[in-house]
This record gives sequence, C-alpha cells and structure tokens, in this order.
Amino acid sequence: MKNMLLRQSSRAVGRQELWRLRRRGLSRLAPTATATTTPSTTLSHTHPLPANLRSSALAQQSSTRRQFHATRELQLVKPVLLADIGEGIVECEVIQWFVEPGARVEEFSRLCEVQSDKASVEITSRFAGVVKKLYYDAGEMAKVGKPFVDIDIEGGPENKEVEALTPPEPVSTPEGQQASKGEAISTSTPQAIAPELEQAFIEAPWAQETPALSHSPVTKQTGKHASLATPAVRHLAKGLNVDITEIPGTGKDGRVLKEDVYKFVQARDSASTPSPSAATPTLPGVSAAAAAASAFSSPDATISGPQTEITVPLTRTQEMMFKSMTRSLTIPHFLYADEVDFTSLVELRARLNKVLSKSGLPEGQVKKLSYLPFVIKAVSMALYKYPVLNARVDLVSNTNGKPSLVMRSQHNIGVAMDTPSGLLVPVVKNVGSLNILSIAAELARLQSLAVAGKLSPQDMSGGTITVSNIGSIGGTYLSPVIVEKEVAILGIGRMRTVPAFSTVPGEEDKILRRQICNFSWSADHRVIDGATMARAADVVRTIVEEPDVMVMHLR
Repeated sequence: MKNMLLRQSSRAVGRQELWRLRRRGLSRLAPTATATTTPSTTLSHTHPLPANLRSSALAQQSSTRRQFHATRELQLVKPVLLADIGEGIVECEVIQWFVEPGARVEEFSRLCEVQSDKASVEITSRFAGVVKKLYYDAGEMAKVGKPFVDIDIEGGPENKEVEALTPPEPVSTPEGQQASKGEAISTSTPQAIAPELEQAFIEAPWAQETPALSHSPVTKQTGKHASLATPAVRHLAKGLNVDITEIPGTGKDGRVLKEDVYKFVQARDSASTPSPSAATPTLPGVSAAAAAASAFSSPDATISGPQTEITVPLTRTQEMMFKSMTRSLTIPHFLYADEVDFTSLVELRARLNKVLSKSGLPEGQVKKLSYLPFVIKAVSMALYKYPVLNARVDLVSNTNGKPSLVMRSQHNIGVAMDTPSGLLVPVVKNVGSLNILSIAAELARLQSLAVAGKLSPQDMSGGTITVSNIGSIGGTYLSPVIVEKEVAILGIGRMRTVPAFSTVPGEEDKILRRQICNFSWSADHRVIDGATMARAADVVRTIVEEPDVMVMHLR
C-alpha cells in the first residue's frame, strides 16, 4: 500500500513538473532529453525531469534569450525614409549634406538639403544617434519613400571612426621628415627601423638631390562650410564650370556667396589670359565707346570655322518649368487684353508711402508699397463676383467619368517671381482676408525666400489663380501660360505715360497726362467663355482705376 502511494505521488509530481516546463517553453527539449538519457531518466508522464536535465534545459533557455536580445541590438540601426515633401513629388535632388558617417545627431538636427520640383527643403532627423550610412551623394536624385540615411539610435561614435574622420596631424621626426600621427612605420614589428637601414635611407642620392619631393603640397583651406551654399549659388557655379569646393567663401563659417563665385572666375580668367592692354594695344583714333562696345562681342566671333554645339543639362528649376509648362500647354488658351489707367492708383500709392515713411514702423515691417498688392487685392475682389475663375477642372475623380469644376473658397493667388535660379511661383494664401499692408508684407517675405532659394513646399503649393508682373522687367503685351490646376492667369505689362483726352464733362478737348498699363489675361476656353472673362477683367480694371473702392470692401 505504501509503494502504491509513492508511485501515485511520483506520477503527480512528474505531471506537475512537465506542465511547468511546458509553460516555460521547454517542452520542445523533451525529444533531445529522451535521446540522450537512459530509460530510467526519460521524460514521461510517470517520472519527474531529473536535475541534470533541468539544469541543461535552463541553460539552453538562458542562451536562447541572450541570442534574442542580441538580435534586437542589431535592429537599432534605423533606416530613415525620405518623407513626402510635396504633392506629386516622387524624387528630389540632394543639394548638400550637413552630416557624414560617424557624426552624432540629435532629434530635429539638420541632415541634408534637398531640392524638389517646387522648392528646396532641409530634412531633419527623427532620431538621436550616430549616422552610419548615407545612401546618396550630393547631386544625386533621392527617391521619396526610400531610405536615404541610416542612424544608430543607441550607438555612439567609435574611436576608429573618429580617427578616420579626423585628418592626421603631421609629426616631425629628428631627420626633418613628416609622418602622420598614428601611422605605423612597420606592419610586422613595433620596433623602429634598424640604424643601418635608416642611415642608408638618409644617404640615398635621390633623398639628397630632391628633398622638396618629401613635402606634401600645401592646400588652401576653404572653411568647413565652403561647399554649403544656396541652390542659386550652386547653379551659378555649375553654369560657370567652377568646383564650388575650390572657392574660398567669405560668408558665415566659410559659406560661399555669389560674389565669391564671380571673384573666383575673374581671378581665374585674368590668370589664364593676358591683360587687355598687352594683348590689344590701343590704336590711335579708337574711342573709349568703341572699346567698351567690343566687350559685348564674343572673343570667338571673328574666328571662322564649323558650328559647334555644347549640350548643357537643365537645372532643377528648368526641369520643373519644363514639366509644368508641358502639362499646361495641353490647356486650350485664349487671350484677352485691356488697358488700365493707373493715374489714380499712382497718386494713392504716393500718399500712402508718404504716411508710411512718417509712421515709424518697427524693423521688418513694410515701409514702401508697390503697385502689385493693389492689383492682387483687386483680383481677389473680382473673384467674389466671378468664382469660376478661382476653380479648377477635374477630369478623373468624378464617378460618372465626366469632367467637372471644383469650386474653391479661398483666394490663393500665385505670384510669378524672377529669381537667380529661375522662374518661381510662390503663393499668397487667403488674399480675401488680407489688407494691402498684409499682402505687401507677405510678398516681401516670399521674395526674400525665393532669392535665397529657401521657399518651402507650403509656399509653392495651393494656388488658385496666378498674377505675373513681367512689366517690372519690361514688355507691354504678353501672352501668359495658365498654371496647371488653374483656369486663368493675369499678366501685367509695363506702365507708361501717354497723352489722353479728359473725361470730365465740359473738358473733353483737354489733353491730360495718364499712366497706362496693359493687362493680359489667359483663360481655359474649356470652361471660361470670352464674355465671362471680359466682365471679370472689367471689374478688376474698375477697382484699379478707382482704388478708393477697396476701402469699402476691406475685411
């Protein structure tokens, strides 16, 4: 009876031990334990697991856990994906890197600057850690949604990586030779060179005859940020066939400016060509005007020979313009032009500028108004009466497969700007809620960013209608091209002074001096007819010719 109770107790203990081990995930070890033990120690439902097998199983469990922890450490290197920086953008050019492999970065630290079809954007880090890999070099095209940098979010820079990124410091030896710090003289033994070999090296004929060959050439330091420049400066250097890393920068921390590029090119050309006085001596009877006129002719104009052609790749801004204008030319345009009398607006602007000059506005505020804010406000007021000019054509998203018009509530007016990198069209958002001073301040902000090449995708997107002030450069008449996802565009010509008859009753024969400007409209003839365009243009003309009307519509 006693033996029976012992056997039942052993069975209960064995089942309880097996259940506990299965809960720990070690039940898969039972076949191995069975194959390596005797029948008396086999894991079964009738006998508990022996102590030696339990220790072996626990050791294997601990080893498995340590291996799993090591795998988690390998996954700490995070590939950072290039985020979507604008609507419809699938790739962008890497302009410059602010980091290099082995550098320590913090969260929101600058990683690189990229330029898309719309603007240049600085990409910041989402993690704090150490940069491990850069997927692209400066000038290459990076794909949106693909990794562009690897960051070890818990690691630190290793000593060998720091040494590899640090230029070696020259160490002078007793013989006057230079050796890099940390450079091993022999890879097989830590001892110095034998005295006989050292003496033979010093007494060698080539070592005595040309001692200058042992010194490395001295390179001019251009600063740690010499290659960091705005896209406009980089495009200027690229167009002049100049390596921007060779230009000594005078900007902050050695940053290369546009003036530095011109000075470098001038110094290079003056060093490679003889002076004008020596090459082309002044002849008697040749005037200074004739000499100055020769500066506008090419030096190769008098050289006869076959026609030569040079292929020049498009800049990023030109590529953007090529794509957008190709899509825009699929829109059937029609042109409507009208003359607008700016005389009253000229007088109002002069009075307002006089008030602004005496108001003592703080630094950063607009202190002088141009004509463009008044025109933009006039266009916005006309859009309230003719909202179809603020719409866009939708060809694909309609469920019945028919084209439709998408009406938009806000007046986001794009303004074409001439910048050093080319034509850009930033957008003044929600013009209907802005007054003249607010529009002028926003224009000044966008202009400064455009010249510096720092416009964000938000500044370049969301336009509903565009105004092009080409008259500030020149030209009286123009035929503007409609921007994609818009149905109309206004082109402003050059303002000119002309004589005109008075419109005052009883003084019709009196000739007055008038300031006339031409407005040229282009509209999408698929949805805008000529009569609608003429009526909307007449509203704009009336507001500009009588700018006091704007006071009644200020919001």
